[in-house]
Amino acid sequence: MLLTEKMYDHFYRKAHETVVASLFIGLSYTAVTTTDGGIGLAYTYVNPTGCCSMNRDYRDYEGEQAIELLAEIKSRDPLHRSMGLALINAMNYHKASELPEDSSDGFWMDSFGVESNSRIAMVGLFRPLVKIFQERGASVEVLDDFQGVGERNRFNEKLKDWAEVLVLTSTSILNDTTEGILNLLGPGVKVVILVRALLWSLIFFTTFRSICWSEPFPRIQRAS
Repeated sequence: MLLTEKMYDHFYRKAHETVVASLFIGLSYTAVTTTDGGIGLAYTYVNPTGCCSMNRDYRDYEGEQAIELLAEIKSRDPLHRSMGLALINAMNYHKASELPEDSSDGFWMDSFGVESNSRIAMVGLFRPLVKIFQERGASVEVLDDFQGVGERNRFNEKLKDWAEVLVLTSTSILNDTTEGILNLLGPGVKVVILVRALLWSLIFFTTFRSICWSEPFPRIQRAS
């Protein structure tokens, strides 16, 4: 879990200085606020057999130092990782708010060369983005196990010798598949990670040389 370890290490010091104000686990999204005004969201990732009974290890993090909740990003339980990811987004709220907006999505798509005949692989179906890709004339191959879209073996082969750009949703972090997917990529494939809230710090993505895009508040940060 290279990426989650880097996330934990990067926010370790800040988490000791931050206090959790509220934690909400909803059917679709998990939200965290901090006492310094931070707000973060993450997808609530649960086993399809049911969510209301999934959090068996209840703990009240509200009013505590964020370091305890930050540790959940390394949990083996995807629901607990949702809580940790929402906190990370909350702790990065103020930094992300200072970044320039790309409300049309044009800047990052141009940077990645998304144009007519581009070949894009997407893990996790995000229909509005697929529509924009197709309007630009790009070909899109999607894999989404929850929605029954795509066939895994065929998709993996596309990653090796077809894809020019890979788009990952944050669910790949929550279900611990990010590194496995990245290891399948052919040479030169560019990577975008979508997060449902706020832009993460550059340190997470320098390994993968990617740009990260935030859905409700689109802001761009380019990796070196």
